[in-house]
Amino acid sequence: MNHRAPTTGAPTPDIAALARAFFTVGICGFGGVMPWARRIMVESRHWLSDDEFVDALAMCQFVPGPNIVNFAVALGSRFQGVPGALAAVVGLIAAPMVLVVCISIAIEQVSEHPVVVGALHGMATVAAALVVGMAVKVATPMLRRRDGLAIGMACAAFIAVAVAHLSLVATLVVLAPIAVALHGWRR
Repeated sequence: MNHRAPTTGAPTPDIAALARAFFTVGICGFGGVMPWARRIMVESRHWLSDDEFVDALAMCQFVPGPNIVNFAVALGSRFQGVPGALAAVVGLIAAPMVLVVCISIAIEQVSEHPVVVGALHGMATVAAALVVGMAVKVATPMLRRRDGLAIGMACAAFIAVAVAHLSLVATLVVLAPIAVALHGWRR
């Protein structure tokens, strides 16, 4: 099976490294894990370039399922095939699964307490900020390249979902083929 080395010059991660990296993503990603995944895979371990991360994220958003799980499968598979994909997914979900079960049991006992309600609202605010922060980091390479097509498609997607309240599926079904066609035409 052909496994690809990182194009950034970093050594190819082995199965244990993939499991450890995605375990870190899973345990650190409070409010959303994709910002942590980007930080670890692009900035810390240099397994992906900015552009490779954006490409992988785009593919993971286009296929069904949670983006981060799709990302773990794609990256694990890229570097170590099926065993790498399994290691990445298990690393990603092991600790959060145990934590969620324990926290759910605890919160059920105190879910009506005003402090708990306030804490949950505060966490939702932080999660929203993390998503916005990641969006800025993902958009930065497009802005640096002054890629008008990519910026235009991103704006169209934002308007469709945030302003026109179209579903994500409808937005993808309409805009993805247009983006692919325009990108192919431009080349």
